[in-house]
Amino acid sequence: MRGPSTLDEPVGRVFDLQRCSLHDGPGIRTTVFLMGCGLRCAWCHNPEGMTAGPILSFLPERCLGCGGCLRVCPNHVHGVAEGQHVLDRSQCAGCGRCTRECCAGALELVGRDRTADEVLALVLRDRAFYESSGGGLTLSGGEPLLQPAFCAALLRQARLAALHCCVETSGHCEPEALRAVAPYVDLFLYDWKESDPARHAEYCGADQERIRGNLQELHDAGSRIRLRCPIIPGFNDRPDHLEGIAALALSLPRLEGVELLPYHRLGEGKLRRFGISPGRGCSGESVGPDVVPRWRDILERRGLVVLRAGGGQQDP
Repeated sequence: MRGPSTLDEPVGRVFDLQRCSLHDGPGIRTTVFLMGCGLRCAWCHNPEGMTAGPILSFLPERCLGCGGCLRVCPNHVHGVAEGQHVLDRSQCAGCGRCTRECCAGALELVGRDRTADEVLALVLRDRAFYESSGGGLTLSGGEPLLQPAFCAALLRQARLAALHCCVETSGHCEPEALRAVAPYVDLFLYDWKESDPARHAEYCGADQERIRGNLQELHDAGSRIRLRCPIIPGFNDRPDHLEGIAALALSLPRLEGVELLPYHRLGEGKLRRFGISPGRGCSGESVGPDVVPRWRDILERRGLVVLRAGGGQQDP
């Protein structure tokens, strides 16, 4: 693993790189997921991106019980209790020795330090797809703008390579981070999770004042923005939140449009894998088939443009 970034070669901590993505901006894209997030959303679908450092993944169904990880771990993270492999994650330093010993693939260290050059080389492998579809590079997370120097370096190089660049952000970051990347970003995918300030603090673990302020500054500076609004059963699927989305969008006349993102359950299985307590969690209910069309119709009647995730008008 690489050391800390330098002024000459910023290093970013990446937990995933997803090729042929269709829902993170226009066209076919490669989405780079960066670690670290200041929010703690109850419905998070990328919980491995919450922490700034590497995180250990454990799939007990793959464990062979060979004991190799117990022998090599310097901090005694691994143990056996009542015949079961158990982990004391509080002692894990993220060294990865246990993962190299695990031939069954039960253990994996998620989160790797990469330079902008390394990431761009991987992204450019699919240039032909970007050119044929109008796609490109998207930075996501976690919250990518908690690593502003790396993001700016990667986006600057991507623009020099004539790639279309998107950033998906919660807006929960320093304004200076947005200003650093804005010259290289073709489109911001800006999350708006909850309109009620008290509920936002409860569900997402932070005040929304900075998020709203950063959104307004980006808009006033002329950045292209799509508002992304997840619909979470039992949390924000309420008429007053829908009205809040409409009011916010109407206050931003240069907004490109609104995307409605129905809740999916992909993050639930990751909680056990990464040893993260589910906490409040979601109910596990999917969004009903009538919800998105109904919300779309209400927003369109208010004069808003409702887009599919990825771009284009929402399908009827």
